[in-house]
Amino acid sequence: MIKIYNTLKGELEVFKPLKEGEVSMYVCGPTVYNYIHIGNARPAIFFDTVRRYFEFRGYKVKYVQNFTDVDDKMIKRANEEGITLEDVAKKYIDAYFEDTAKVNLKEEGMIRPKATEHIGDMIKIIKTLIQKGYAYESSGDVYFDVN
Repeated sequence: MIKIYNTLKGELEVFKPLKEGEVSMYVCGPTVYNYIHIGNARPAIFFDTVRRYFEFRGYKVKYVQNFTDVDDKMIKRANEEGITLEDVAKKYIDAYFEDTAKVNLKEEGMIRPKATEHIGDMIKIIKTLIQKGYAYESSGDVYFDVN
């Protein structure tokens, strides 16, 4: 039996996957405007460990870790280096893989989407969150309604 702390409920609860024998993990990856630092490495190593534990316990794991490949820091970096936004993303994604290989992260079967590949999907999700009252727009930005 695996127990996981549920921060919403504030208590330990028995882990029950949505689909018997399978675990899906979506882990927020780095914003690729610079070389990774301990703040990027810590979750990569932690969730790799969680993934391996689930696999050890016999679960089939679908592991997704995104790359945020567009944001203000990346645009600034592209301007500083005199290269395109796409070149910034490629440079620092390649560096990320080089660095994480040194700590033996399990790459097999990992799905790594880039944010720019799913902008349309994000817009649809955000619109749904607003329609359902979970988020609101203010001055051109969208925020979660924490109430």
